[in-house]
Amino acid sequence: MRLPANVLVFAQDNIDTYKRFSDFVNHYRFVTESIKKPYDETVSFEEKAQKVHDDMIAEIETKSGRQVKGVEPYLAMSDPMIRYGFFAVINARIDAILPDALVDSIGAYTDIRVGGFGDNFAFEAKPRDLFSVTVAGRGKRRSELKKQFNGQVTITPIEHDITVFVSLYRVLAGQENLAEFVMKAAKSLETQMTYDAYDAFNTAMAALDNAGDDALRISGFSQATAVTLAQKISAWNGGRKAIFVGTQVALSSILPTNTNYRYDIQSDYVKVGYVQTFQGFDCMVLPQVADYKTPFTLKLDDTHIYVMSPSSKPIKLCLEGSLLTAQDDIYSNANLTQATTLKKSWATGICTSDVCGLIEIS
Repeated sequence: MRLPANVLVFAQDNIDTYKRFSDFVNHYRFVTESIKKPYDETVSFEEKAQKVHDDMIAEIETKSGRQVKGVEPYLAMSDPMIRYGFFAVINARIDAILPDALVDSIGAYTDIRVGGFGDNFAFEAKPRDLFSVTVAGRGKRRSELKKQFNGQVTITPIEHDITVFVSLYRVLAGQENLAEFVMKAAKSLETQMTYDAYDAFNTAMAALDNAGDDALRISGFSQATAVTLAQKISAWNGGRKAIFVGTQVALSSILPTNTNYRYDIQSDYVKVGYVQTFQGFDCMVLPQVADYKTPFTLKLDDTHIYVMSPSSKPIKLCLEGSLLTAQDDIYSNANLTQATTLKKSWATGICTSDVCGLIEIS
């Protein structure tokens, strides 16, 4: 795990606890999402969750300068320094894992940038066109003047909030695990950022021209049109070979036109659900995402195959500062509940001079 600069400053001498947290995150994502990343398989998930919880409680004591273990929960709850340390540690853990989680889900088409508070993000798109060559006479000193200008896009992050009930009492009493709460909050933020980036990307691709010889959006899959589009994308991106990108369902449509092909049960197509290389162009799967706005639906379009060069990242996701929290006082509500709002600022935008294409599967 590569820690952001603000987390490194906050962690100071506690880097080892963040390494253990990284191992727990990888294990958590394997258990909940079947995403396989290296983690210590000799220790159970439950043991790791408890160890991370204990690490966080110890760091809360360090940052607050107060003792938490052995103190009656109702006394600890009333200490503003403990509440400060509690949410400061949560914020640092979430900021530590967000960038890596986002790369796994949207890194294929998204350039993720992290800045400080108050930062705006400026991106330049350099022209991809070449200078035209003019036929000239020998007695002519110069031809038509040529000049190109870079385009620029500025992105200003916008605040997004999650308001939840956090039972500090139950955490301090050992009845709730702090590590699991942090993972759920981080997953919520990651999912919304994924939605924003994918919506921007899909909207841009759907707006591509679909008529004439210069079409970058084609309807229906065929071997000839897919390869032609991939060649076009490669050529206009300076020779950088294009790849086919889509969900596993979408990529399963990429098959040779010849019906005499046969696939046995040991073939890559049967094992992974798609061909990993088609006519010399690689295929890359986008992990499908649950659309929590509608029960049991999926977010990514299974009828879209995107054609792009691997280095093309048209979407820019800009994260501002670290996570902020605002919480009620423990006795501010009549029913003694305590609401906490997690605040994170980000925005997405499009800035690229590279060419991308879209195949809409009929």
